[in-house]
Amino acid sequence: MEIFQAKVDNTRISSNRYTTFFVVLFISFPVAVIVSSMYRNSSFFVFEGFFQAREAGKSFQNITTTGSQLGERVHNISDDNLRPVGELLTSEPNVTTNGTVQNVTHHILEGNNNNSVSGLKNASLTGSTNESFPRVSLDNKEELLGGLLTGGFDEASCISRVQSHLFRKVSPHKASPFLISKLRNYEEIHRRCGPNTRAYDGSMRKIARSKDNGTATMCKYLIWTPVNGLGNQMISIVATFLYAILTDRVLLVKFGEDKHDLFCEPFLNSTWILPQKSPFWKENHIQTQLQKDKVNNSTSVLFINLQYTHSSHEKIFHCDQTQDLIRNIPLLILMSDQYFVPSLFMNQLFNMEISKMFPEKDTIFHHLGRYLFHPSNEAWELISRYYQAHLAKADERIGIQIRVFNAISTPKQAIMDLVLSCTLNHKILPKVDLQTSMSSVGKNETVKAVLVASLYKEFGDNLRRMYEKKATASGEFIEVYQPSHEGKQMFNDKKHNVKAWMEMYLLSLCDVLVTTSLSTFGYVAQGLGNLKPWFLYRLVKNETHFPPCEQDFSLEPCYHDPPKHYCDGKPLKDFVSSFSSLKKCKDFSFGVKLVNDTTTFFHK
Repeated sequence: MEIFQAKVDNTRISSNRYTTFFVVLFISFPVAVIVSSMYRNSSFFVFEGFFQAREAGKSFQNITTTGSQLGERVHNISDDNLRPVGELLTSEPNVTTNGTVQNVTHHILEGNNNNSVSGLKNASLTGSTNESFPRVSLDNKEELLGGLLTGGFDEASCISRVQSHLFRKVSPHKASPFLISKLRNYEEIHRRCGPNTRAYDGSMRKIARSKDNGTATMCKYLIWTPVNGLGNQMISIVATFLYAILTDRVLLVKFGEDKHDLFCEPFLNSTWILPQKSPFWKENHIQTQLQKDKVNNSTSVLFINLQYTHSSHEKIFHCDQTQDLIRNIPLLILMSDQYFVPSLFMNQLFNMEISKMFPEKDTIFHHLGRYLFHPSNEAWELISRYYQAHLAKADERIGIQIRVFNAISTPKQAIMDLVLSCTLNHKILPKVDLQTSMSSVGKNETVKAVLVASLYKEFGDNLRRMYEKKATASGEFIEVYQPSHEGKQMFNDKKHNVKAWMEMYLLSLCDVLVTTSLSTFGYVAQGLGNLKPWFLYRLVKNETHFPPCEQDFSLEPCYHDPPKHYCDGKPLKDFVSSFSSLKKCKDFSFGVKLVNDTTTFFHK
């Protein structure tokens, strides 16, 4: 009887165990399915970040690359371009006279110069050879630009995201709470609907199957298509991104090989790059286009061309009626080389939203540009090294961007005379004192570093010869640097784009900026750097002009091709008189740009 009772008890225990096992299995199975789904949507980025982190760790532990090695990575950023000019930096222990830059990271980490950015920030970076990436010990709000950026990124996959604020002054313009909320909302949409998600795959399949017929999809998309140079592309990306935010569309950029490794991914756990396997990768000029009186919503794909043009083609993109019709079209393919943000103010709904997001209307590119454009690790290595080797210890940094629009009809000397007239008359650069020898100049004089960005080597050489081993009337010591000199602009070229991005970013780190009228290259630098530049008059032949330059009144890029008519068809004779936040551009009288409503401005 006792034996029988024992067997019964054992059977009961075994039964309880099986019951517990099935309960655990019942609970764990759906959890495993959910985790597996999440993993499929994000694992690619996790592993990609891991390998980027490993490579970044190798790169930052061994930053002893010579100028010639950098030249192998980016053609023409060579020993000549990296070599310090003058005698001040050649005496530095970590910069040799043959152009070899050694232990630049040590300077960045140490922050032992009061004039260096790391010293100005009163912040510390800590790192060791045992770490794959130098950790940042800073105020999180400063690192995230006051909430403009979101946290959670793998730091090693994009080093500039956590270090860039050490290289520039804190912006006095704070992102509004409404802008921050709109960005967080957009990030959630992009996370749900971006590439490598089920929502993306399903939506794109439906759109591809019904291009000529309307269809409803879970997500709506906006594909940005590149045209013209990198400066034009960057200002148009910002405008396109703002439109995506306003319309709850996912922004996808069609980046070819020429733009790989320029920028970090801006959105957490997702990508903004249109996959090359997309059926819409090659569709730039699809049959269904945005035209006046021919807009309909019976299509799934619509092509919009907002390029600069001298024709009388009617711009109706911003109109209320047009936006009502295209609101439910799931895919828009947009091609633009323009900063078309001012035209969005002609739309009443957009005007209200933008005004809430940007109480300071002349900071739209400043905020969205800093949000979107973070140099990749490859680009950041070049930027941070060059800055630390040549610009960091200067008391003042002066950026001069010189574009020659017509090299055949415009002599280089005429442009050089214009540059000197502008910079000397406005005391941006000091005059040379021919009566005083360098030997009588004190060792602790103020140092100004001049960064010249131009396709032509002559401009940097002329300025360098002007100040080399000569005293200045103000007693300042002038050093001149020119990172590259390509000779001509090249399109769809990765090396050229890396150099252009490097120079735009370095210009944005300067204290004073001189740029050439109409140059989008300069627009990017002024917007990122919170700078109101001096515009050099655009010369088209052998001529002189007075004044040689004027200072801009806004951080915003100029919109060169604003609408010529109201949406009802009536001529728009004076765009700026109809909108208090718009003024004529100083560097292009037919263009308009954004200013604060309270700005007092008289245009000549």
